[in-house]
Amino acid sequence: MTKKFTSYTWFLFIFLSLIGIFLFITPVNTGEGLKVPIAIMANTLSTNVASFIHWFAYIVFIIAAIGALIIKLIPQTDERTLLDSLFRVNWFWTIMRVLAVIFASMYLFQIGPESFTSDNTAGLLITPDGGLVTMMFSLFLFAGLLLPLLTDFGLLEFFGSMMVKIMRPLFKIPGRSAIDCLASFVGDGTIGVLLTSRQYEEGNYTAREAATIATTFSVVSITFCFVVLDTIGLNNYFLQFYGSVILVSIILAFIMPRIFPLRGKPDTNFDGSTPNERSEEVPVGFNSFSFGLNNALEKADSNKNLGQVIGSGFKNVLEMWFAITPVIMAFGTIALVLAEYTSFFKILGMPFEPILAVLQIPFADQAAQTMIVGFADMLLPSILGAGIDSELTRFFIATVSVTQLIYMSEVGGLILGTKLPIKIWDLFLIFLIRTIISIPIVAILAHLLF
Repeated sequence: MTKKFTSYTWFLFIFLSLIGIFLFITPVNTGEGLKVPIAIMANTLSTNVASFIHWFAYIVFIIAAIGALIIKLIPQTDERTLLDSLFRVNWFWTIMRVLAVIFASMYLFQIGPESFTSDNTAGLLITPDGGLVTMMFSLFLFAGLLLPLLTDFGLLEFFGSMMVKIMRPLFKIPGRSAIDCLASFVGDGTIGVLLTSRQYEEGNYTAREAATIATTFSVVSITFCFVVLDTIGLNNYFLQFYGSVILVSIILAFIMPRIFPLRGKPDTNFDGSTPNERSEEVPVGFNSFSFGLNNALEKADSNKNLGQVIGSGFKNVLEMWFAITPVIMAFGTIALVLAEYTSFFKILGMPFEPILAVLQIPFADQAAQTMIVGFADMLLPSILGAGIDSELTRFFIATVSVTQLIYMSEVGGLILGTKLPIKIWDLFLIFLIRTIISIPIVAILAHLLF
């Protein structure tokens, strides 16, 4: 029997969910290409605070590091406070926060070796003019405050019951994850990771499901795909390129949850409990639509206190600022230094040269060097491959680099900063497996197109 809901509950579900869809999922044409409104808002704020945002980030890093060290002297109580949420982390993450302060200090005050003071390493992250970490502060502000529009008022519940027959058998994830995936494809991979992390912490995904969604569907935005093509000199091939990216990403989304390491993640909730296996089944007397609608209205009805929702949003913003951005700064800088100033990734890419030669990729020796370097930063393969005198090879490099998906300077660092059940060795293994699977598929597509 369905419960009768007030008009206010209907208003919360319909109106606030529609706003959420517009902000996070609806692409808007701008002078810089297609962007979702939440990204436009973050970009606008970043531009207006560009003169001091890097110093704000630096202060946050310092507070995060000092807070993590001080709180170790304070005994933990049964009740987890806001200070616990912001600062009580283990020694490994405390060291990462300290490293974030050190790396930021070296760049901002130009102290130390060039490898750490260069605009291509630490500067790529904390420079006021479009640095990734400084941009993340703006994105986290709006995402933390506005993500409840997607998560708290029934939108996921509504679509979940209707999409479960597609998402569960194909990708082994819940129907509600369709919104996460769409937010990543249309918007940005970082938004998808934040949404996935929140759903995992609230008990809506198991560890395996959350790990699968974050590392399989957090694809780069359409706008960044234009940047990749511009960098590698293939602006006239967007439809072929993006069509190939989507095709390969869907194939990978089908394969990755069925193999190690994602397959080995436990099917338990964030708190260690076992999920209700029948929660997605449509009860007698309902169809998929009516069951989804009923679940959506129940969810909206449970979040009538908008003040509490807003307060929770501000807490989310602080947790993102203090917990995630220092991790991106630390891991991102290390990865970029290895990529720019050592042969580390070049050596790792050497085994790919005979494989690319067998697949008849022109300039296989040069292309092989780009196969692993993308783990450090998403744009590095395109930068390194821009001078190769073969459109086929450049197309191959660009497509593989986007389907690799795990980049330590963005999505990878972001995942490590959240409470998602994924370690750095998981990320590298997933990156490597995605690369190995992508190579022959993209090679076939490249030969068909060129």
